[in-house]
Amino acid sequence: MKKVTVVIPNYNGSRFLQDCLQSLQEQEPDTPEFDILVVDNGSHDNSLELIGEGFPRVKVMALPENTGFCHAVNVGIQAAETPYVILLNNDTRVEPGFVSGLIHAIERNPKIFSVSASMRMWDAPELLDGAGDRYCVLGWAYSRGKGRPADKYPQPREVFSACGGAAVYRREVFEKIGLFDEAHFAYLEDLDIGWRARIYGYHNYYEPSARVIHFGSASTGSRYNEKKTSLASANSVYVAGKNMAALQLLLNLPFLITGFFIKFLFFCGKGMGKLYLKGLVEGGRKLLSPEGRGRKVRFRFSRLGNYLAIQWQLYLNLIRFLKKS
Repeated sequence: MKKVTVVIPNYNGSRFLQDCLQSLQEQEPDTPEFDILVVDNGSHDNSLELIGEGFPRVKVMALPENTGFCHAVNVGIQAAETPYVILLNNDTRVEPGFVSGLIHAIERNPKIFSVSASMRMWDAPELLDGAGDRYCVLGWAYSRGKGRPADKYPQPREVFSACGGAAVYRREVFEKIGLFDEAHFAYLEDLDIGWRARIYGYHNYYEPSARVIHFGSASTGSRYNEKKTSLASANSVYVAGKNMAALQLLLNLPFLITGFFIKFLFFCGKGMGKLYLKGLVEGGRKLLSPEGRGRKVRFRFSRLGNYLAIQWQLYLNLIRFLKKS
C-alpha cells in the first residue's frame, strides 16, 4: 500500500515542472512507493502538455480557472487515498531522500500533524530558504533560518507551523480540524492550518534530512509585489483573529497593533504603504464577515493548555526573531 501522495499545485509553471517532476522520479530505489498528483489551476502555458508527454505516471486534475493555492491543495488532499500527503511547490527540485525523510519523520509520533522540509535557496543551496515557520506576538510570520547556512540547523525541531511549499501532512487530522481555509486564497494558509492543529493538540516539526531547492516567488514575481502585499496583509489580520480566543486577542492587541504599524512603515519605504493598509482593512472585513465568523476556531476550556502553550510560543518567537536565532 502506498503511504503518501505528493500534491503539486500548478499555475503556468511549465518552466519549473520538468525539474520538479524529474527529481521526484529520481528518488532512491528503496523509497516507499508514492503517487504524484498535479492540480493545475487553469494554466494557459504548456504545463499539461509537458506532463502528458514526459511524465505518464503523474496524475493530473485540471481545474478550469485559477482558484488559488488553498482550493487547489484541498482538491488534491481530498483526492488522495494515502495516509499522508506531501504538498510541494512547482518551483522546487527535491534532493535524494526527500520523500523517505518526511515519511520517517511524521511516523515518529501519531501526534505530529505536519513536517516541514529543509528548503534551500535556488542560487545558493548551502543557505536556507526556511527551516519551518514561526509566528510571534507582533503578528509576524517568518521563515526560521532564512538566509543562514543550512548546516547551522542540523537537528529536527518542533516549529510553529510547516511551510506548505514542501511539507508532509497526516491526512486523517484534516478530518478533525478542517482543510486549508480557502478564504486565504494564498499566503499564511500554512500558518493557519498549523496553528489550528496546535489548538487541537497536534505538533509541527522540521526535518533536515528532507532537502528541497526552492526558486521562490515564482508565481507572483518578486518577493515584494502588489498582489502578495495585499493578500498577505489581509491574511495577517484574518489568521490572528480567527485562531486567537477572545481574551488572548485582547491580551495581544497592543503587540499586534505595534507589529502592523512597523510593517506599515516598512511598506511605506517601498511605496506600498496605502496598499498594505488597504489589505489590513480587507482582512478585518473578511474576519467579521458571516463566512469569517463561521470559520473562527471556537474556544473550548478543554484546550486551555494548548492555548497557553501557543501563547508562550508567540513570546518566545519574538525573542528568537530579535536574536536572529
